[in-house]
Amino acid sequence: MSGRIPPPPPTVTVDPLGTPNIPIRRVAEARSPIIVGAGPSGLAVAASLHRLSVPSIILERSDGIADLWRHRAYGRLFLHLPKAFCQLPHLAFPAHFPTYPSKADFVQYLHSYAHHFSLHPIFGCTVVAAHFDPAVSLWRVTTPEELLEVVEYVSPWLVVATGENAEPVVPKLKGREEFKGSMLHSSEYKSGKEYKGKRVLVVGCGNSGMDLCLDLCEHGAMPFMSVRSAVHVLPREMFGTSTFGLAMKLLKWLPLRMVDRFLLTVARMVIGNTEKYGLKRPELGPLELKNITGKTPVLDVGALTLIRNGRIQIVLEVESLTSNGAKFVDGREMGYDSVVFATGYRSNVTTWLQDSDFISEGGKPKTPFPRGWKGKNGLYCVGFTGRGLPGASADAIKIALDIAESWKKISRKKEFCSLNHSSQQEATSVQ
Repeated sequence: MSGRIPPPPPTVTVDPLGTPNIPIRRVAEARSPIIVGAGPSGLAVAASLHRLSVPSIILERSDGIADLWRHRAYGRLFLHLPKAFCQLPHLAFPAHFPTYPSKADFVQYLHSYAHHFSLHPIFGCTVVAAHFDPAVSLWRVTTPEELLEVVEYVSPWLVVATGENAEPVVPKLKGREEFKGSMLHSSEYKSGKEYKGKRVLVVGCGNSGMDLCLDLCEHGAMPFMSVRSAVHVLPREMFGTSTFGLAMKLLKWLPLRMVDRFLLTVARMVIGNTEKYGLKRPELGPLELKNITGKTPVLDVGALTLIRNGRIQIVLEVESLTSNGAKFVDGREMGYDSVVFATGYRSNVTTWLQDSDFISEGGKPKTPFPRGWKGKNGLYCVGFTGRGLPGASADAIKIALDIAESWKKISRKKEFCSLNHSSQQEATSVQ
């Protein structure tokens, strides 16, 4: 851990004329943990480390914190869980915030959170590669800075906080090139204003798909929601309290499957049988399905009423797109002006984290919850539990405590080496 860290040999590329381009590599010797990603997960780790007097370096590819929330979330987005379950570690939401904060509320909270804990991410800093160097027992994290210049951060600890929602997922449907209408992913959708009077096919029936259909209806569009698989729809509240909060309380006393039966019984009483509207329920209960697959139940905020009265129409899985619409798996064809893919996101970790057997091909830790937060050689992952903000917050605290323990050991070792070196100098001067 002492002395200068030797950089690896530079990667040489060749331009079209055959001239070698040798990048200038600048090594930033970071003795602090490196956190990749300045979303809620990365901020939660950094804040938890700050409280333990451990500094950190946050590398963020975008121009600010919480890029997904600021630039890739639709306008009417609200948190589907009460704010008490969505606050990050060590700082509650302001008391005047609504029970279900809006997108703007949450972004404001994240900015306040970063300010409160004096977090200053390095923006516009895209990590293109990261690997563990066993020769010096350090992580090497490479980011391009300027033309022919790269900066390499080195540290004993690397925290992967880019999360499960780094890149949009768009299905490769047949006929996409033929479709003459507009197509976009939900990450590009802002408002239903531009769709007034238009027939819009929304592909995906999760919380985002339901929200978009509701927004389209409110702006005078005619949404059709394509449902590929079974889905649990639950009322957002039961007996005057949040369904999620009620479930968490019941799980303290009752087995999971019993809680699932209770939730489904009450849901049927409140919202009726969803299967007669084309929303078939999975065989597993909502909580059991969430634990096994990570698939979140839909918490209804008004879309189901519009489905009942026919303003939102349910259609089957899309087989292909046509020049003026879509063909479904039952052979039926319908015309549409636009298609919106509410088909979620994926991790991008495998594109830059190298030689790690801790991460699966899907970009998530291979070790299942609740032990997926810690890998080997100082590698950590946060925001990959499939349990949203509560799961990320819980893992952030664990990561910070674990890093702080090794940080203290290294600091004590450095102090001892420094003291020993000073003693040797004094002895030499006396002689």
